[in-house]
Amino acid sequence: MRALLRAWRSAVLVVTGPPIGLAGFVVIALTGAFWPRVIGSFVAGWHRRRYAALLGVRLVPPAPGQGVRRQLAFGLLAGPLSVLSAAVVIVCWSVAMLGATWLSFGWVVPQDSTGWLHYQDSLVTTLVAIAASLMLFLGFVAARQLAQLELLLAGRMLQASRVEALSVRVDALAESRAEVVDAADAERRRIERDLHDGAQQRLVSLAMNLGMARATLTDSDPKVTQALADAHDEAKLALSELRQLVRGLHPAVLDDRGLDAALSGIAARSPIPVRLTVDVPNRPSRTIEAVAYFVVAEALTNVAKHAGASSITVKISRAGSRLSVVIADDGRGGADPARGTGLRGLAQRVGSVDGVLRLSSPVGGPTTIEVELPCES
Repeated sequence: MRALLRAWRSAVLVVTGPPIGLAGFVVIALTGAFWPRVIGSFVAGWHRRRYAALLGVRLVPPAPGQGVRRQLAFGLLAGPLSVLSAAVVIVCWSVAMLGATWLSFGWVVPQDSTGWLHYQDSLVTTLVAIAASLMLFLGFVAARQLAQLELLLAGRMLQASRVEALSVRVDALAESRAEVVDAADAERRRIERDLHDGAQQRLVSLAMNLGMARATLTDSDPKVTQALADAHDEAKLALSELRQLVRGLHPAVLDDRGLDAALSGIAARSPIPVRLTVDVPNRPSRTIEAVAYFVVAEALTNVAKHAGASSITVKISRAGSRLSVVIADDGRGGADPARGTGLRGLAQRVGSVDGVLRLSSPVGGPTTIEVELPCES
């Protein structure tokens, strides 16, 4: 039953195709050269709606601006193709109808006085009946196949190609990832503000009170004095660690004054002398600045822990839409991302914004990390 319904709908699609196909052909021929994008999309929409209504097949249109030529070409091709397809089906059914009419006339006039209609010849009447039935069946088969052919062409020409669909998907994923990165960066800034304005201030107050108590209660029990001294030292240590944590999350100076000021601070705190050069006349986005900052901060930490270097050079520059970050040290070399999470973490952070990280670290040194980040804004 479903196959019969499909065949009938295919026949309706084919038989009713010439008016729509020729109309689209004429519209494109007359106006397609002036407004190709609008006309191509308009005519293609006719055909897509036909396939959806009659065959239940929904073709996904290309993204705006894509597939314009294919849609115009299909509109021109659909005109003659629809006429040819309809002609084949109509011819088959016309022959079947002629055979049925001949047989019906024979039933009305059972006696053929002339004999040229051959109604008395059972072989002739049998062959006519078989031929009429066969042509009726072939009409439906032809309609089904021609509709499939048209739908195959439409699938290739009226909807997004695989490359176009993947391109749209990649753009959507890139936009979604950028939103996630921005959201994560905003969350880090929020946590930094909360720690700076909340927990850090409480620790400062606690350390000050313990310091005052320690200075005031000098004549108390030595155990009490020692306990106050230990608590005071622990509070100062906790405050120092919290400040380091806050700077590691998102330094406020990065938002306020940019990469030069923020990196000058971590370079000054480095146990290894750092020669810093920042040439960024136009600031990139906050996300790119944060990635560049954390790349340099993590690299300096790794060099101090593992490289055995005596000096570090950091150069940051912007050329057009690319921000270049180069970190070099004169240490022992041999850095391998496969043997630690630090370099892998840098590569992942850089890759999160479609950046590129290159590492050169032969055994014996020197080690150079080159990072390129997009910075359109």
